[in-house]
Amino acid sequence: MGSPLRFDGRVVLVTGAGAGLGRAYALAFAERGALVVVNDLGGDFKGVGKGSLAADKVVEEIRRRGGKAVASYDSVEEGEKVVKTALDAFGRIDVVVNNAGILRDRSFARISDEDWDIIHRVHLRGSFQVTRAAWDHMKKQKYGRIIMTSSASGIYGNFGQANYSAAKLGLLGLANSLAIEGRKSNIHCNTIAPNAGSRMTQTVMPEDLVEALKPEYVAPLVLWLCHESCEENGGLFEVGAGWIGKLRWERTLGAIVRQKNHPMTPEAVKANWKKICDFENASKPQSIQESTLQRFFMESNT
Repeated sequence: MGSPLRFDGRVVLVTGAGAGLGRAYALAFAERGALVVVNDLGGDFKGVGKGSLAADKVVEEIRRRGGKAVASYDSVEEGEKVVKTALDAFGRIDVVVNNAGILRDRSFARISDEDWDIIHRVHLRGSFQVTRAAWDHMKKQKYGRIIMTSSASGIYGNFGQANYSAAKLGLLGLANSLAIEGRKSNIHCNTIAPNAGSRMTQTVMPEDLVEALKPEYVAPLVLWLCHESCEENGGLFEVGAGWIGKLRWERTLGAIVRQKNHPMTPEAVKANWKKICDFENASKPQSIQESTLQRFFMESNT
């Protein structure tokens, strides 16, 4: 197993850390020596209300176990304030775990503008605001580890979660770009799609399933991805119940449906549809350059 993974001297900010996954992350980082900022607005799972109790309880729990932590009660929409708490308390910021989230589940026809906007403000814009506030500090110190929290709903879609799904897949796109931009500064950004029992999922999961999907079964992956020795960057992982798997894009070889000196027609698309959708011998492009070059190579050989 090797030596224990430690975070001594590292400053870790976890958003939405007052309960569930965020609490599990905060406790686990602190147990291994990290200086932890426990951020939680204190509202309910729909984003209503605010308070200091949730964050304070986790901070007290960490301190009772001999760790060091401070609370942040600011909304992730005010990312500068959240990161300032870390800088004021500990003088730096090394790790950002974007975990804060809410739910406003509705079938698509019933989603209001407010249901759509608040989900994107908290999940997507909130992660952007907090990460942007930490970004320059990470660049200057040539070190940073960032986690974005996506969801199976974002990857595969889910009934009643069009707003949530859109924001969650948006976070994957954000993470992928940050992984590219941060690479030269030793800033790694990875995405997880956790399956865990929490106050957000207890409304849609049976109680026994919530118990099997403990947040503590997700935290070890987050800690590894955030460790200084981890080289992973730009990865997407599904995780839950002690299982972890990595995802990647896959693309069919496709078909050239355009003939030289002839217009491209929908009839030609229909005629080649089986080949267009055939995943046998599929390619697995890992960058926009690789994706474009593969298509260019196929077109140039027709």
